[in-house]
Amino acid sequence: MSLAHDTLILVADGRKALFLRNEGDKQRIDLRTASHEEREDRKDSDIKTDAAGQSAAPAGTGLPGGTMGEADFHQQEEDRFAKDLTDKVNAMALAGEFDDLVVVAPARTMGELRQHWHKETQRRITGEHVKEMTARPIGDIEALLSRQA
Repeated sequence: MSLAHDTLILVADGRKALFLRNEGDKQRIDLRTASHEEREDRKDSDIKTDAAGQSAAPAGTGLPGGTMGEADFHQQEEDRFAKDLTDKVNAMALAGEFDDLVVVAPARTMGELRQHWHKETQRRITGEHVKEMTARPIGDIEALLSRQA
């Protein structure tokens, strides 16, 4: 993939986000960390307030009610983190802080990001890679982006 100088690269998952800039040019990618964010993954006891609920029995069936599935609070927090990231990137796009954006994220996070992009941000997205890369060194991210040429 050919990245223009100063392209913003967002590498994210539900817990961590890296904002990188290409300090190189279209021939040679040279990513530098601009900023990063990470949220703490809280324990279940810190998130939950009660046990899973009970559903009513279907009317007239004589069957007992069932246990409702418990909400996945960790997934909800990951989705909220992704939404907060889109708010930040949307504000950056509207302020003209970048011309080109490349997003690298696993499928679940990418889907959540796509739901919340502002049209101005969407216009600036020049590449997407559905891959988990937040725990990888910058060299691996550069290699991924270089292979997409």
